[in-house]
Amino acid sequence: MTATPKPSRDKVRTHRAKLRAQGLRSIQIWVPDIRSPRFAAEARRQSLLVSRSPYEDEEQAFIDAVSIERWDDEE
Repeated sequence: MTATPKPSRDKVRTHRAKLRAQGLRSIQIWVPDIRSPRFAAEARRQSLLVSRSPYEDEEQAFIDAVSIERWDDEE
Protein backbone atom coordinates (compact mmCIF):
# COMPACT_ATOMS: atom_id res chain seq x y z
CA MET A 1 0.00 0.00 0.00
CA THR A 2 1.43 3.39 -1.04
CA ALA A 3 1.17 6.29 1.40
CA THR A 4 -0.48 9.44 0.13
CA PRO A 5 2.18 12.14 -0.30
CA LYS A 6 1.95 15.06 2.13
CA PRO A 7 0.99 18.39 0.64
CA SER A 8 3.96 20.75 0.46
CA ARG A 9 2.42 23.12 3.03
CA ASP A 10 2.45 20.26 5.56
CA LYS A 11 6.08 19.44 4.73
CA VAL A 12 7.03 23.09 5.20
CA ARG A 13 5.11 23.28 8.48
CA THR A 14 6.91 20.16 9.78
CA HIS A 15 10.29 21.45 8.66
CA ARG A 16 9.75 24.83 10.34
CA ALA A 17 8.58 23.15 13.55
CA LYS A 18 11.83 21.14 13.64
CA LEU A 19 13.88 24.29 13.15
CA ARG A 20 11.97 26.09 15.92
CA ALA A 21 12.59 23.10 18.20
CA GLN A 22 16.32 23.64 17.56
CA GLY A 23 15.98 27.20 18.87
CA LEU A 24 15.89 28.90 15.47
CA ARG A 25 13.40 31.42 14.25
CA SER A 26 12.32 32.43 10.79
CA ILE A 27 13.00 35.91 9.46
CA GLN A 28 12.28 37.56 6.15
CA ILE A 29 14.60 40.11 4.58
CA TRP A 30 14.28 42.06 1.40
CA VAL A 31 17.36 42.66 -0.71
CA PRO A 32 17.86 44.60 -3.94
CA ASP A 33 17.03 42.65 -7.09
CA ILE A 34 20.35 42.83 -8.92
CA ARG A 35 18.65 41.57 -12.10
CA SER A 36 16.43 44.64 -12.27
CA PRO A 37 17.15 47.33 -14.87
CA ARG A 38 16.44 49.90 -12.15
CA PHE A 39 19.19 48.39 -10.00
CA ALA A 40 21.66 48.52 -12.88
CA ALA A 41 20.77 52.14 -13.64
CA GLU A 42 21.17 53.17 -10.00
CA ALA A 43 24.49 51.32 -9.68
CA ARG A 44 25.74 53.07 -12.80
CA ARG A 45 24.55 56.46 -11.52
CA GLN A 46 26.36 55.98 -8.22
CA SER A 47 29.50 54.68 -9.92
CA LEU A 48 29.64 57.75 -12.15
CA LEU A 49 29.26 60.03 -9.13
CA VAL A 50 32.14 58.30 -7.37
CA SER A 51 34.35 58.34 -10.47
CA ARG A 52 33.83 62.10 -10.81
CA SER A 53 34.67 62.80 -7.16
CA PRO A 54 37.84 64.77 -6.48
CA TYR A 55 38.56 62.15 -3.78
CA GLU A 56 38.07 59.17 -6.10
CA ASP A 57 41.73 58.10 -6.08
CA GLU A 58 41.96 58.19 -2.28
CA GLU A 59 38.64 56.42 -1.85
CA GLN A 60 39.54 53.69 -4.34
CA ALA A 61 42.94 53.20 -2.70
CA PHE A 62 41.19 52.69 0.64
CA ILE A 63 38.74 50.17 -0.84
CA ASP A 64 41.57 48.33 -2.59
CA ALA A 65 43.61 48.17 0.62
CA VAL A 66 40.70 46.82 2.61
CA SER A 67 39.78 44.34 -0.11
CA ILE A 68 43.31 43.07 -0.57
CA GLU A 69 43.76 42.52 3.17
CA ARG A 70 40.43 40.74 3.33
CA TRP A 71 41.22 38.39 0.44
CA ASP A 72 44.79 37.77 1.61
CA ASP A 73 43.48 36.61 4.99
CA GLU A 74 41.37 33.91 3.33
CA GLU A 75 44.23 32.31 1.41
